[in-house]
Amino acid sequence: MPTIKEIAELAGVSRGTVDRVLNNRGAVNPATAQKVRDIAKALDYRPNRAGLVLAAQKKNLKLGIVLFSSHNPFFDDVIKGVQSKAEELATYNCHVIIKQVNFDAAEQLAAINHLVEVEEISGLALAPYNDPQIAAKIDELWDKGIPTVTLNTDIENCNRIAYVGSDYTKSGETAAGLIHLLTKGEVNLGIVIGSEGVLCHTQRIAGFRRQIKQHYPHIHIVETVLNHDDDFESYDQTTKLLERHPEINALFFAAGGVYGGCRAVSTLGLTEQITILAYDKVPTTLEMVNQGVIAATICQQPRTQGSKPLDILFSYLTTGDLPEKEYHYTAVDIRIKENI
Repeated sequence: MPTIKEIAELAGVSRGTVDRVLNNRGAVNPATAQKVRDIAKALDYRPNRAGLVLAAQKKNLKLGIVLFSSHNPFFDDVIKGVQSKAEELATYNCHVIIKQVNFDAAEQLAAINHLVEVEEISGLALAPYNDPQIAAKIDELWDKGIPTVTLNTDIENCNRIAYVGSDYTKSGETAAGLIHLLTKGEVNLGIVIGSEGVLCHTQRIAGFRRQIKQHYPHIHIVETVLNHDDDFESYDQTTKLLERHPEINALFFAAGGVYGGCRAVSTLGLTEQITILAYDKVPTTLEMVNQGVIAATICQQPRTQGSKPLDILFSYLTTGDLPEKEYHYTAVDIRIKENI
């Protein structure tokens, strides 16, 4: 088994520097740190597990997690996953701090800055708003030695170390196939999404549209509206959508606000005429699936989305090892009344 001393000699640095790199403790020149990690990996260096536990307890690690608004009940289950993992990590003297924000880049930046500057977090789990400022902030944190794992939705062109969540392109393609199977004849479809500023929402719709265009020409997308994952806004936007387009006979809720949108359909007396496809197993969606209002819902393991990012961050902060894979996709799980 290689030792820290051997790694230090090969890297041309002190044992203290190797210790700081491998235990992610203290500032080290990024090029030097990468050289040390590369040598440790080539030598198949494995730190003593008991030592890791001891080191973690001494570090008093803090992990911050920033999620989207509490208006979306999907994140209730994500938080349950966070809390379950937080209880486990507490035995290693690692604490988890949760913040929830709206679909707004400035609000998200303020939450991240608070976690970094006031709470002095060691790592960040983030459902990112898809904005260059957020990508730049992730890069800034990485340069400071604070790693980020994205969850639920991803962000491009930045130094986050991993992503945990659905493969949204595949999820959108799956939704297109389900609409095809659940309907007959010509389909006039309305789409309701949360925000165009969230990558997972736009990826779902891109995959959905591409599959429709390539394979299902009888499905016509009439209009897409935004509801910002809010049930009240969803009720209002869905009502207006159906009033503008009485020809709509199918609705695809690609994010939150499902309950409000379904209430609009019910209020207009169109439950029997419109086939509805949604996402997730929040209580109100389950209720409407059981009532036959929603034909099917696509689920995405929210508790895993809450727990796995913390697991990845803790492992990196205690061992210095990047995760073996970049993308940790959750299963595409289709539920109907019979298996809800």
